[in-house]
Amino acid sequence: MRVVLLQIACPDDESPADRGARVLADLRGLGAGEADLVVLPELWRTGYFHFDRYSEDAEELAGPTIGALREVAAGRGLHIVTGSIVERAPGGALHNTTALAGPDGALLGRYRKIHLFGHESAEATLLTAGEDVFVAPTPLGAVGLATCYDLRFPELFRLLVDRGAEVVVVVSAWPLARLEHWELLVRARAVENQVFVVACNAAGRHGGVELAGTSLVVDPWGTVLARAGTGPQVLRAVLDRARLAAVRADFPVLASRRLASPDVGRPRLM
Repeated sequence: MRVVLLQIACPDDESPADRGARVLADLRGLGAGEADLVVLPELWRTGYFHFDRYSEDAEELAGPTIGALREVAAGRGLHIVTGSIVERAPGGALHNTTALAGPDGALLGRYRKIHLFGHESAEATLLTAGEDVFVAPTPLGAVGLATCYDLRFPELFRLLVDRGAEVVVVVSAWPLARLEHWELLVRARAVENQVFVVACNAAGRHGGVELAGTSLVVDPWGTVLARAGTGPQVLRAVLDRARLAAVRADFPVLASRRLASPDVGRPRLM
């Protein structure tokens, strides 16, 4: 599987509409056969730390941002993890929502961020947490989704594995101040669950916060296949599904579990 991560900056002086047009142009400019899966970061259109824009920028899942990305997926014949948007759900609740579009443009499903961040962040106040774990079977393998702060909660990733995930895609807006945690947690989630982790972070500075960039692609043994710098960048890697099978067969740690969750379908929210 050829993966392309768009490590996008969300500068304060660029409007969400202009950024959307820029990113769509970048996607349409990908070479034929260059990617099977493209990943965008968390709240890339609004900018995660632009909390004052959340309500104004919110749109339905069938709105223009996801719709445009689905058109690109169909036009280029690839899967796209859309990054996340501020989703306005029926009833008015706002969610930090990521979607997976298939190569025919179909929406394969959506994931609403379960662990909302409240430390020096208004996300947990402005948004409503999701409740459902997401894994979708695709020709590329079973793909699970997670978002940023979710990295600190290993039980979510275990549930993703219980539901068959082979690749976990993490979309993020992780700050530079906690870069070491980012790298450590991405690799840990890959190693302990024996999955590929494709972690696409935002870059640059907005809302007074410097983002870490440093998007990562890590294999099931914890080997870093690709690492971006801290600035805007297009990162590429190739995932070999045979590698996942080999790691799980050669070092069958998942078979040694003694505390497997009886509640595979949903996380237990406290």
